[in-house]
Amino acid sequence: MVMAWVVVAAMGAAQQASIVAGFIPARLGGVELAGAVPAWLTPLSACFVHGDIVHLGFNMALFVFCGRQVELVLGGPVMAGLLLFGAYAAAGAQWALDPGSTTPMIGASGAISAIVALYSLLYNDQTIKAVGPIPGHIVRMVWLGIAWVGLQILIGYAYGGSIAYAAHIGGFVAGLIVARPLLRWRFRIGAQSRR
Repeated sequence: MVMAWVVVAAMGAAQQASIVAGFIPARLGGVELAGAVPAWLTPLSACFVHGDIVHLGFNMALFVFCGRQVELVLGGPVMAGLLLFGAYAAAGAQWALDPGSTTPMIGASGAISAIVALYSLLYNDQTIKAVGPIPGHIVRMVWLGIAWVGLQILIGYAYGGSIAYAAHIGGFVAGLIVARPLLRWRFRIGAQSRR
């Protein structure tokens, strides 16, 4: 991601890269751009395009801080799959918010939000009690989801709507949803390989 940004910035092509490789919801409705990345691939290609050094730096800081801890648990290939899933979930959420939008969504924030979700579940040492028939782990996921949604809406409001907060929410929720299945699968595979 860093090298992609350096190359694009050195060429002075940030605006062009966001149109050619960014996720544009309206393109899923059949609007194609000559010379652009195919629409189905743009949720992934958008992760390599960032608006500026601050955008890239914030994403990389979150990725390094949370990602290295999550990778210790999941392993590299599974974490890469989580990032991919998070990227597509982020794009799906952004599309659901405004399917006719022609504004490019760029950056890896949505994909990294899936990693942040898993990190927040793995490294939270508070015991959450069940609420009626709802198990504690579900209550924790709901509270984390509500907190993340609130934070993203506040950030989106503070920046006047220039932040793709729906993508951040979509990636985070995707991470929460797949956390338990991924961990079960990862530890089942690990246990089988040790036999």
